[in-house]
Amino acid sequence: MEPATDPLRYRQVADHIRAQMGHGLLRPGDRLPSVRRLAATLRMSVSTVVQGYALLQDERVIESRPQSGFYVRELRAHPPPPAMSRPVARPTAVSISQLAVQVVQASDRPGVIQMGTALPRTDFPAVRRLHAQLATLARRPDPRLSSYDIPPGYAGLRQQIARRAVDAGLMIDPDELVITTGCQEALLLSLRTVARAGDTVVVESPTFYGTLQAIESLGLKALEIPTDPRTGISLEALQLALEQWRVAACLLTPSFSNPLGSCMDDQRKQALVQMLEEAGVPLIEDDIYADLYFDGTRPRAAKAWDRSGNVLLCSSLSKTLDPGLRIGWVAAGRHREAVTHLKLVSSMASATLPARAAAAYLEGPGHDRHLQLVRRLYREQRDRLLEQVARQLPGSRITCPPGGLVAWLELPAGVDAMTLYSESMASGLSIAPGPLFSATGRYRRFIRLNYAAVDHEGLVRALAILGRLAARSGV
Repeated sequence: MEPATDPLRYRQVADHIRAQMGHGLLRPGDRLPSVRRLAATLRMSVSTVVQGYALLQDERVIESRPQSGFYVRELRAHPPPPAMSRPVARPTAVSISQLAVQVVQASDRPGVIQMGTALPRTDFPAVRRLHAQLATLARRPDPRLSSYDIPPGYAGLRQQIARRAVDAGLMIDPDELVITTGCQEALLLSLRTVARAGDTVVVESPTFYGTLQAIESLGLKALEIPTDPRTGISLEALQLALEQWRVAACLLTPSFSNPLGSCMDDQRKQALVQMLEEAGVPLIEDDIYADLYFDGTRPRAAKAWDRSGNVLLCSSLSKTLDPGLRIGWVAAGRHREAVTHLKLVSSMASATLPARAAAAYLEGPGHDRHLQLVRRLYREQRDRLLEQVARQLPGSRITCPPGGLVAWLELPAGVDAMTLYSESMASGLSIAPGPLFSATGRYRRFIRLNYAAVDHEGLVRALAILGRLAARSGV
């Protein structure tokens, strides 16, 4: 066995696989030798082969399939992304609740391939460790675990959140944070803080239906702004809207928006924060997907350029760890006291046991390793989705998100999203139809797909269903 300190042997593994591909011995779609078999062939350790395969994965030469092994990636031309959206340029009352409830409730139906809701996978070792931490704490005779976790919430959890916020370019005082029951409550409390019934809130178009539900529940109006699938909301269109309409707040997802997956660069985020500060309009920033970047480093939060407390940053552990925890937070800036008061009067407290378990989990070193695993898996699934769309849905367009869980698909001509939604549900597949993501019911040729919550086989089956139904509808 080679010395464990030799850092270069794993590169020989990668070179060996590339050589076999170059000579035609391994072709796209072929299964690679198992780790143990290749280790015996090359007379190397298993750990060295694992490192070599990991390098090839990072270089996008091979891919792993759970319970199946490693395969040479099939190189296919990806469909182009949709064009920039062109929403109705006026404030609009929202009415999507009934359809939204149907889509969310479908996530509990047994035997259905779940691509309709933005739920993460939870079959990771880190989630099992977290659940073990919950069980350990629950067995302790600690009376504090049976008391109210009064706002702003457990100090130990707020400290861990503030510590990790450095990766987003933030220096947050733990006392600025308010713990909430998931990110949805964080967004709702932020909206209640800065807007009143009848006010107008700017959103991306398309935007997350949970955002529209929150706006609808508070009697607000939504003003949809054109949004590019790659670069995010149009700052030029936003500036015109601010000049034309009285806007109470902007609720945006600058990093990996839902459903587009778009990501604003640092220059545009800085310009956004400055524009809204000058206009006196608060920014509610939904940062829930930003830890799920696929390449490079974590995108900086727009709040990193906030110098006046005008940005209310909302996030949670629901997309990166376990949605069942229901742990979210608001870094509320100058609105902290108002958000704290609203949290107190609306739900009195957050769940005590999950907060302490999450704090203990985040204090350890395992979360960064967990995120690396999740990001690699989700990136592979995104690429599989794009390949299957090219194969099964000719004539369609789809975003290629650089992070997050979801992609936005423009259907071939003649295919209606609402009809496809009904037919796919009858065929055992849950999708999210485009009209859910607009206050005006637009996007009837679009659907949102979650590529993260399904395995490889489920994704292939799902796109085969969509391809068959779309071909029938387009006839």
